[in-house]
Amino acid sequence: MAISKTLLASLLISLFILRFAESSHPSVITNTVESSLADEKIDCDKACDGRCKLSSRPNLCKRACGTCCDRCNCVPPGTSGNYDICPCYRDMTTHGGKHKCP
Repeated sequence: MAISKTLLASLLISLFILRFAESSHPSVITNTVESSLADEKIDCDKACDGRCKLSSRPNLCKRACGTCCDRCNCVPPGTSGNYDICPCYRDMTTHGGKHKCP
């Protein structure tokens, strides 16, 4: 019984110290450069022109890319692939479950 009281007391003291230590550290401040870049809209027409320049159906490609760019504010570099750079662009699908963004 004495061991359980000692264990309980040491556990409570440890939790108190841990809680105090967490509150004494300042919160992480987000980088203002990153947040200001995220607020700026990219030039979707220019980005989609580059993305769709090798497409067999450039008008369709630019229309789909433009929609994705407006929603995600991001277009992966190159004419295909590189979806990991822009997760929103990668994850957008049509009603049929196919990739919406070229």
